[in-house]
Amino acid sequence: MSSLTPLNQLITRFQEQTPIRASSLIITLYGDAIEPHGGTVWLGSLIQLLEPIGINERLIRTSIFRLTKEGWLTAEKVGRRSYYSLTGAGRRRFDKAFKRVYSSSVPAWDGSWCLVMLTQLTQDKRKQVREELEWQGFGAIAPTVLACPRSDRADVNATLLDLGAQEDTIVFETTAQDVLASKALRVQVRESWNIEELAAHYSEFIQLFRPLWQALREQEQLQPSDCFLARVLLIHEYRKLLLRDPQLPDELLPGDWEGRAARQLCRNIYRLIYAKAEEWLNSALETADGPLPDVGESFYRRFGGLK
Repeated sequence: MSSLTPLNQLITRFQEQTPIRASSLIITLYGDAIEPHGGTVWLGSLIQLLEPIGINERLIRTSIFRLTKEGWLTAEKVGRRSYYSLTGAGRRRFDKAFKRVYSSSVPAWDGSWCLVMLTQLTQDKRKQVREELEWQGFGAIAPTVLACPRSDRADVNATLLDLGAQEDTIVFETTAQDVLASKALRVQVRESWNIEELAAHYSEFIQLFRPLWQALREQEQLQPSDCFLARVLLIHEYRKLLLRDPQLPDELLPGDWEGRAARQLCRNIYRLIYAKAEEWLNSALETADGPLPDVGESFYRRFGGLK
């Protein structure tokens, strides 16, 4: 166990989940820590790395097998050892999700919207399209109309094409408005994106990690193992939040939006602990060639700059 009480509480909280989301944590670990070091590690070292979080060898092997079957990971045998890395598809999914995690701020909004009409789709196909576009930040402003104030048209088209719905879906793009966020629009946003529920999740994140931030700052010398455990749990919880967050422009959010404080807290903790966590990763993980490769310059651009 760690000497930091808030960190032990976070580990216990993760262990008490039913079921333990080991596969999700492994994806977090690959995205945050392994991919910057070349993306491939020996399974045995991965097992040892995650043991302090309470994930036993059997569960890790089961989770790795499932992630491989689902197309996230691929294995390479060298002698009797297995080395796992993200697949090309897994890396693309990781890039898309984690780009939001490490951004320093939400991009500026010009007041335009993307509208997607689902009236010509069958009920089953409509449900499928709606679920996929909601992951990209769309909300329902009417039973068959989805809207997003900030979307990538190429991503929308690719999603519709993948679902076989492009020919039967109508997509509009509006021009910028003089009044970006009227009272009526703010009310509509609260209804269509369930802002109150998301704010409650951000508030919980702050309550969980603010004591850790305070405890870390009080340490005369940070322990590499503690920093690694804190980092993986921090990014794991923050990533889960961002999967729910449509990343709406500031103009459409409440003035006291908890998401801003959560991002600042996550950035502050990460900047404080990343270097010591890197020491632990370099000592614990192995590749087929031995030690981990050094991280690239892009790693240090996370959260607006780590150095």
